[in-house]
Amino acid sequence: MSEMTFDRMIQQMSPEIYESLKQAVSLRKWPDGRRLTDEQTVLCLEAVIKYEHEHNVAEDQRVGYLEQSGCGSDNAGQGDSIKWVN
Repeated sequence: MSEMTFDRMIQQMSPEIYESLKQAVSLRKWPDGRRLTDEQTVLCLEAVIKYEHEHNVAEDQRVGYLEQSGCGSDNAGQGDSIKWVN
């Protein structure tokens, strides 16, 4: 019996599983409604990020992507706003 490593699991992960994990992290709950523990959230997020890197997901489609509108000095003291969604 071969041992499934984290890296091997990511390589074999289907796009459907990736989307499911991404949604679970976003909603902080599994598709059946059970809440993710803090440890599960961390592991799922790590898997999602690694999947995106390994499968060359477009940068603007990755978890945590923030569109850059230009150099910070272009705003002359006006800060960009970020909306956090839990």
